[in-house]
Amino acid sequence: MDAQGRGRAENVDPADQWVLNPNTGEYELRLSPSAPQSPVPGQRGAGRPPRSRKASAPDDGGATRQTRGGSRAGSAPGGSRSGSAPARSGQGASGTSDTRQAPGRTSPGRDVPGPRRRRTAPEEPPPGRRGRRPAKKSRAKKVLVWTGGTMAFVLVAAGVGGYLYLRHLEGNVSTTDVGDAGSSSFAKDEAFNILLLGTDKRTGEGNDGYGDTGSEGHADTSILLHVSKDRTNATALSIPRDLIVDIPDCETKQEDGTSTVVPGETGVRFNTSLGQSGRDAGCTMRTVEAVTGIKPDHFMMADFNAIKTLTTAVGGVEVCVEEPVDDPDSKLKLPEGTSVIEGEQALAFVRTRHSWGNKGDLDRIKVQQQFLGSLMRKMSSSDTLTSPSKLLSLAEAATEALTVDTGIGKVSTLTDVALELKKVPPKNITFTTVPVIDNPAEVVKATVVVDETKGPEVFDAINNDVSFTEVKKQEKAEKDAAAAEAEKRLEGTKADPSEVRVRILNGGGGDGAAQQTLTWLQTEEGVTKSEQVGNADADQPKTSLEYAPDQADQARALAEIMGLPGTALKPGESVANSQGLPAMTLILGEDFKGAGTPVTGATEAPEVEKSTADQEKCAS
Repeated sequence: MDAQGRGRAENVDPADQWVLNPNTGEYELRLSPSAPQSPVPGQRGAGRPPRSRKASAPDDGGATRQTRGGSRAGSAPGGSRSGSAPARSGQGASGTSDTRQAPGRTSPGRDVPGPRRRRTAPEEPPPGRRGRRPAKKSRAKKVLVWTGGTMAFVLVAAGVGGYLYLRHLEGNVSTTDVGDAGSSSFAKDEAFNILLLGTDKRTGEGNDGYGDTGSEGHADTSILLHVSKDRTNATALSIPRDLIVDIPDCETKQEDGTSTVVPGETGVRFNTSLGQSGRDAGCTMRTVEAVTGIKPDHFMMADFNAIKTLTTAVGGVEVCVEEPVDDPDSKLKLPEGTSVIEGEQALAFVRTRHSWGNKGDLDRIKVQQQFLGSLMRKMSSSDTLTSPSKLLSLAEAATEALTVDTGIGKVSTLTDVALELKKVPPKNITFTTVPVIDNPAEVVKATVVVDETKGPEVFDAINNDVSFTEVKKQEKAEKDAAAAEAEKRLEGTKADPSEVRVRILNGGGGDGAAQQTLTWLQTEEGVTKSEQVGNADADQPKTSLEYAPDQADQARALAEIMGLPGTALKPGESVANSQGLPAMTLILGEDFKGAGTPVTGATEAPEVEKSTADQEKCAS
């Protein structure tokens, strides 16, 4: 909360409440030392119980935001929330007596210069000396804010750096153990995929009129967010809720700690991969991988409350419609042109179907993408980033509605995710949708299936970390040069298949991949000096072929037979096979599609209908 909102600071500019701590190099919330302060959760030196703080009023004087427990969002980190549940098992305990601080950090409001006062004119530098350079803009102003319940945490974690407050936010976040459906850790130096889920769960004030009665929350809105390894671009792939898919068997963790397997189903709507028959987000992650071949590393899930509380926390989001909207189903009413919406009206906007295009889910997805782009721009605007009250309200609102997997449920990991996300320029964030066609099995078209002529190209591009937008020319040129250099490894003489000696290992290619490949090579391709030697030490995303310099002709021959790209060839050393003769090592990675199917990955993205996060469009 800013100083004015608490009635304490007279002439202090709200933006000046965030100051650079010279000891840490990070921005911290500085409260004026002129009056007693409520302690930060877990902070030492609190001589008496903390005073509860009332939430500041919304900028437009609008309705109070409600958290899941029924209390106002935006309350002080240490303040109690009416009706809140005990701390969740496995999460950091917020508000405990733990007094430790991160190394090298100071508590907010301690050992930090006092508030700056407004000056009518800057002081003149002494004669003969250059004036000081203007202070650099806060790194927080460069933060890219994402969709749904993930946004505010990213903003606070990357821009504010308040360790103790982040621990408090961690206590707000729910976690789900999805087992091997996702990654157990977050890799800062690799590309990563996060499945963003918006559910139609009915819990929360005012939400009983939405979704399906008794539902645990279906996958109402699903976006697979791929962030490139070099952080120059990202792709947000929307998955239609009415897409017909096969849902695989899914192991889920029960409340008592035991596990159960929810049987899979064939030919059902994608949205039933969550909530139906007790399926959790891990089941949706497995379904995404089965449909697209892209493995989500983590998930972030939010319910109806996220849209309502986030849009209210930032003072509304600007949207545009080409024609007036009066939808009796969603109760959305908007005039032609631009409007600012928040709360219930914002939720109605993203849930409306019958006012857009062909009145179906595919046109609603386009409108949702436009809305999310607008929400991202508002969250990263100077109006939001310079308002401490908005930042704190935004963080509280987002984390109260957020559920993530245990792999990213800790504050340190969420901070790492935040720092990586903020590196991606908005102009290089592509919104697109899984290519689909009408379900040919239906007379009355109500569902869709993957377009097998276009879908695999899109999935392959994402799996191969290919941008759907123009990235920086220099970086693109470097990528192209590296790819061209790798392709040169395929040039030259090739050995006869009968002379190719290779050991085959399964490194993520699916059950039985090594034996299947061995049989195919020996019986159909004449590579008789091949053998399979079980599983690799660890799975790897890409198939690789390691060979010694004098085996280059064998490597080129095998690459041609299997359709391996030049990047799969790894000059190195040979390893003795079962006869003690030098042999190459082929490890089948997660990109392996089956014996006889080329492994060559995409180098350019296919043409798709898309938009980018920096574009402003009107819904129609």
